[in-house]
Amino acid sequence: MSHPPSQLSLALDSHAEASTALTPVPSHIPTGSSWREINHQGILVGFVLNRSRRRSIGFTVGEEGLRVAAPTWVTLKQIEDAVLEKMPWILDKLQAMQTRRSRLALAAKSWQPGGTIPYLAKRITLQCGIGSSPSARGKISFDGNALQPQTGQTLWLPIPGNSDSSRIREAAQSWLQQQAKKWFDIRITHFQQQTGLSIKSWRLSNALGRWGSCTSDRVIALNWRLIHFSPSAIDYVIAHEMAHLRELNHSQDFWAEVQAIYPDYKEARQALKKFSPGDLPNMTD
Repeated sequence: MSHPPSQLSLALDSHAEASTALTPVPSHIPTGSSWREINHQGILVGFVLNRSRRRSIGFTVGEEGLRVAAPTWVTLKQIEDAVLEKMPWILDKLQAMQTRRSRLALAAKSWQPGGTIPYLAKRITLQCGIGSSPSARGKISFDGNALQPQTGQTLWLPIPGNSDSSRIREAAQSWLQQQAKKWFDIRITHFQQQTGLSIKSWRLSNALGRWGSCTSDRVIALNWRLIHFSPSAIDYVIAHEMAHLRELNHSQDFWAEVQAIYPDYKEARQALKKFSPGDLPNMTD
């Protein structure tokens, strides 16, 4: 399966005779390694090649791009053929990395006065405590019903308007976590009453790699960043973890339990798959 240049956000303007550079030459190439490039359907894919005493060719895609490790006895032609064979996987990984970078860049712009963030899938505006705003009295305040937000409403933070982005982010996330506790508790109570299942306890999670978890002793953890998403996405994760109270696996029986608890789970599950728990999602109404 090939990936045309139009599917890649880094491909600016490809032509039949000219290649678009997907991976720029890194500023530092480790001693003993070399930089190689391959033209794949008009996309110039570069990688750092490192040879060592190993049995097979290995591929990794990280923040610095594609790296290929190959045995010393393998020819350059064999390495290039292996890269071309692996190209669908490589392009998917490079695209995912670019998407993550774009989200991080967008998030950096959010943490400033006038910046917007998603809260229960509505875009709310951040403002710092200035003038006669409610937050001037030293409390974080929201100018609407926090459990029923509307796009355009404002979260006032009791900090100076010239605060740096890290301080604004810390203040806003403190409020978001408080709201997550309230919302998640309401929804967990709802599902316990609906299903007859009971948990021992639950807590907020700050994990960067998962939305939730459930232990064998009936303790549920929910990622506080779910508060950025729609109520349906939150309900899906709660239903998912509560299904583990009966099936501590991901078998067909488990997914049958999820569907019994939350019949519309598939759409919410697909929506969450587009995001990483460590990212601030770029969400629109």
